[in-house]
Amino acid sequence: MQPIRAAAIQFNVKQGDLAANRAYVRAALQRVADQGCNLVVLPEMWSTGFAYKTLRELADQTDAVVAELCELAQRYQLVIVGSQPEPADDGRVYNTIHVVDRGRVVGTYRKLHLFSLLGEDKAFKGGENWCLAETSIGKVGVIVCYDLRFPELSRRLALEGAGVICVPAQWPKPRQEHWRTLLRARAIENQLYIVAANACGQIGKLDFFGMSMVIDPKGEVLADAGDVETEIQAMLDWQAMEAWRAQIPCFADRRPQCY
Repeated sequence: MQPIRAAAIQFNVKQGDLAANRAYVRAALQRVADQGCNLVVLPEMWSTGFAYKTLRELADQTDAVVAELCELAQRYQLVIVGSQPEPADDGRVYNTIHVVDRGRVVGTYRKLHLFSLLGEDKAFKGGENWCLAETSIGKVGVIVCYDLRFPELSRRLALEGAGVICVPAQWPKPRQEHWRTLLRARAIENQLYIVAANACGQIGKLDFFGMSMVIDPKGEVLADAGDVETEIQAMLDWQAMEAWRAQIPCFADRRPQCY
């Protein structure tokens, strides 16, 4: 497959303000599409933030937001990845990624690992399945924020054929070095691309450092957003990825029967 251009959109998510967040993303998608991007990753809970008091009501509007994403993805010929609240059957919500490819949803992933330190497990219901989406740009794996600390999930996606793992996140200070190290580790150990979109600025009581990144299969940071609202871009070269995998054949040298 031909190389593609990937983007991560980093912005200050407004808690509970669907209109403001949708307007920001709508404009940002047009900007990156005009620059030739094929894949776009948005932050975790990008449309609503973690507005716990109204989260269930906000989740009821997600279908309309996904419909708009489908329309925009078709208009700009994009694959779009980002998580939003989805109603669960027990009164809680899921933290759900819809992988939208040029007008249709081709994959759905509900965040598996809930960050109990901040009480996510009280408002959210955990998913049960991983997701590798077949898209127009290739096989796209998805995880959300805290999932990054569980390498088994990323390894499963790599073994199933992912060439890129997309990581929507709201990862706050002061753990920015964990963020950077874990992103690079997932890229290095699985010899694939990582496109990670984090929030930035003050959101509620938390301060977010940004540092959205695109990382190559060698662990080199191709783009880093810093701590401001911006979009970053980098090329994902599948042939270069395969050449690197052939040079250091980690997958062929695995001995899963021993572990």
